[in-house]
Amino acid sequence: MNEKPIKIIFMGTPKFAVSSLNALFKNGYNILAVITAKDKPVGREKKITPPPVKKAAIKYKIPVMQPDKLSSVCSKISFLKPDLIIVCAYGKIVPKSILEIPRYGAINIHPSLLPKYRGPSPIQSAILNGEKETGITIIKMNEKMDAGPILYQSRTKIKENDNYKTIYQRLSYRSAKVLIKILPKIVNGSIQPIEQNEKEATYTKLISKEDGKIYWHKPAKEIERQIKAFYPWPGTYTFLKIKNQLKRLKILDAYTVIPSPALVEKRKYGQVFTDDKKQMLVQTGKNCLLLEKVQLEGKKTISGKDFLKGYPQIIGSILQ
Repeated sequence: MNEKPIKIIFMGTPKFAVSSLNALFKNGYNILAVITAKDKPVGREKKITPPPVKKAAIKYKIPVMQPDKLSSVCSKISFLKPDLIIVCAYGKIVPKSILEIPRYGAINIHPSLLPKYRGPSPIQSAILNGEKETGITIIKMNEKMDAGPILYQSRTKIKENDNYKTIYQRLSYRSAKVLIKILPKIVNGSIQPIEQNEKEATYTKLISKEDGKIYWHKPAKEIERQIKAFYPWPGTYTFLKIKNQLKRLKILDAYTVIPSPALVEKRKYGQVFTDDKKQMLVQTGKNCLLLEKVQLEGKKTISGKDFLKGYPQIIGSILQ
């Protein structure tokens, strides 16, 4: 790297972005400031907690800005005269007035293979849609969401046992490696940006807690992907009756089972039954779902097998 490292403003909020901030600091880049979201109440006690990126910035003694609106810090950013702005999971659209400040512009690290899966939930959407691969895309930013020209892409396979958490961690680490690899090329101008094909663009939505509700008329494979896409948050859930009371049952891990001829019966969607190994299965719109890990509200996470030992009466009942 040059004797005078480029001056950077880093924008990001969740744990995903911390890997990239760590890599920039450890590789000697001059980070003028970090811009992140406001501290928020977390957990049952609603304790006011700083975002992960802020915690990392404080550790490195980097100045932190937490504006309600980015327009309010435009003059501060201009005064700092950054060479480059790096955005990683910041969560807000960056206005053109800020993007035009640095001499090398602004780049965004996005966890999908753009132009597919623009927007706030690219990892979840890739899992839900049964994609075989995903990756990191670094783009030169413009004022549109995730629509700037592509500077670099790195691909990774989505494995059979992957879920949101495992892919999130893998792409977080990969984004840091890719960022350090291409920064010198951005500075010396050796990367030729490639415009995105707008005809291939797809968009994702904000995930809500309600998205975790399981509908048992759907195929088992679709429900399995839903469980993986929403682990650990917002989580997937169903309801069952215990002593005439509806209780929420979280499904933390499950996989599709094609029933053997001996198990093929006319069951209702959501009906609980067991196989010859006393495992907990649920009938779906197509095939069955074997519940590996579950959590009844107010209880600890246990295996489906152990759950049946404690609640054998639910065999034959219908999950709602």
